Amino acid sequence: MNKKNRINNPRSIGIGRRGHGPRGMMSGGEKAKDFKGTMKKLMEHLNAYKYSIVIVLIFAIASATFTIIGPKILGKATTKLFEGVMAKIAGTGNIDFNYIGKIIIILVGLYLLSALFGYIQGWIMSGITMNISYNLRKSISEKINRLPLKYFDKTSHGEVLSRVTNDVDTLSQTLNQSLSQIITSITTVIGVLIMMLSISWKMTLVVLGVIPISIMLIAFIIKRSQKFFKQQQVYLGNLSGHVEEMYGGHIVVKAFNGEEKSIQKFNVLNNKLYGAAWKAQFLTSIMMPLMNFIGNLGYVVVSIMGGYLAAKRIIAVGDVQAFIQYVRQFTQPISRIANISNILQQMAASAERVFEFLEEKEEVPDTLNPVKLKDIKGKVEFKNVRFGYDPENIVINNFSTSIKPGQKIAIVGPTGAGKTTIVKLLMRFYDINEGSIMIDGYDIRNFTRHDLRSMFGIVLQDTWLYNGSIMENIRYGRLSATDEEVIAAAKAAHVDSFVHTLPNGYNMILNEEATNISQGQKQLITIARAILADPKILIFDEATSLVDTRTEMQIQKAMNNLMRNRTSFIIAHRLSTIRDADLILVMNHGDIVEQGTHKELLAKGGFYASLYQSQFEIA
Repeated sequence: MNKKNRINNPRSIGIGRRGHGPRGMMSGGEKAKDFKGTMKKLMEHLNAYKYSIVIVLIFAIASATFTIIGPKILGKATTKLFEGVMAKIAGTGNIDFNYIGKIIIILVGLYLLSALFGYIQGWIMSGITMNISYNLRKSISEKINRLPLKYFDKTSHGEVLSRVTNDVDTLSQTLNQSLSQIITSITTVIGVLIMMLSISWKMTLVVLGVIPISIMLIAFIIKRSQKFFKQQQVYLGNLSGHVEEMYGGHIVVKAFNGEEKSIQKFNVLNNKLYGAAWKAQFLTSIMMPLMNFIGNLGYVVVSIMGGYLAAKRIIAVGDVQAFIQYVRQFTQPISRIANISNILQQMAASAERVFEFLEEKEEVPDTLNPVKLKDIKGKVEFKNVRFGYDPENIVINNFSTSIKPGQKIAIVGPTGAGKTTIVKLLMRFYDINEGSIMIDGYDIRNFTRHDLRSMFGIVLQDTWLYNGSIMENIRYGRLSATDEEVIAAAKAAHVDSFVHTLPNGYNMILNEEATNISQGQKQLITIARAILADPKILIFDEATSLVDTRTEMQIQKAMNNLMRNRTSFIIAHRLSTIRDADLILVMNHGDIVEQGTHKELLAKGGFYASLYQSQFEIA
């Protein structure tokens, strides 16, 4: 999954998660909650290809029909051969090889046509299922960008990834297998039944006697297998999530000697997956042997009864041979239908998980009549804002402040005071519970999210870079920027000073986790990205916390140039970096407990002064 899909706008480079809310996994073990409803939704997706499916139906019926006719015609050749042999023994005639040769030519033609029609319907059906898979993946990708951040706070990345890959793949494969097989199998069963009745209704009744036994076995196995198919998909998602987390944080795992614990958790999840998958596959695998056993019982009875009727000259020898072939053709599609029943259950389990994801509650829709500002001044107001990630646990209490255009605002306070939460609310990653946030006198809910976020440039403590060149990572701030503009932004952020020491310079490809450059270099690249975006409002969330003091001084100069005439929010723990802020908001437990300039707050000798002095105490 491309990391770009996690971001709603190039200028708002994803707020990092701070651990609000548990990252829960889906609980499993139950049957599909709504098999009929899930299949109905799937049929709605198939409806767009109804004409192609009609063609598949016609070709599948034609393919099955030609196959069904074959044994009847072959039976005539067998009868003619038997009669010729008996006549030759009696000395009254010879074998009519000319007639038998024509039959063989007709049979070869029929079977070739059957194979051709089968190939065509398979080719069309594959196209249909691939299109459905493509559209579902596209819908999931688009859905990800419409989901609120709180969904990802409680759902692991691996679980979401499993919906996109495992579930869609399973749905595609099973749909491709089941739809054409259902058509072919039903056509075959009906056609073969007609042909068997035309030969002998008595033997047909014997064959039909196996169907109730088959249906009971199918129902028995399906009832027990469905829950294991559901568990299999859920546990696969859980396992994928664990592997993704452990691989992404493998340095931390090694640093804290967490390998053993990680392996233990992997083994627990893997054992759960093994147990569910083994039971699901075992129940599926015993279906065919059971059906074959029942079919063989039918063979025995038909062979004995057919021999008796042929001896009585009630039916021809060739008809007995044809009937035995039809019995095989009759039991095979029934076995196939039984297998398809399991496939349909697996398909329903996967489809249900996909549709559940697509039906997750989305962000509040944008207003239908959005405000469009041509000249953004950057005045920001918070009016009696209340917010909690959980409505029962409010973390921002009655927050109010007014910020003039072009001011540099520092937000400080201890961990958990609500500093980063203020930024998330400002960019509308979360909607407030009460109050309002205004930009240039307009409630942020009166802008589209795209227009709102395009006003901001943001640099996070948690750097976000994707698998691409350094040039393209900087260009992500403004995708239409020229190479010259990208390099100018890089120079302003002091990226240019180190990039020429790297292999291929600006064209160096960052690996998936961007571990082939230092943490400080990553931060500089994200600052260059914000500079390139040229926004009206800037947000720096601990932007210089991971660079050395000398580099920090260089970045501060570049940031000061960038912040000139722009409203800027600086979240900082290192209070020495925000001494020149126009206004410092001191937060504690979700409230502004103090506000003023650096000198004013020190003079008060209050909470800010205590924080500031604690950073310069000598142990």
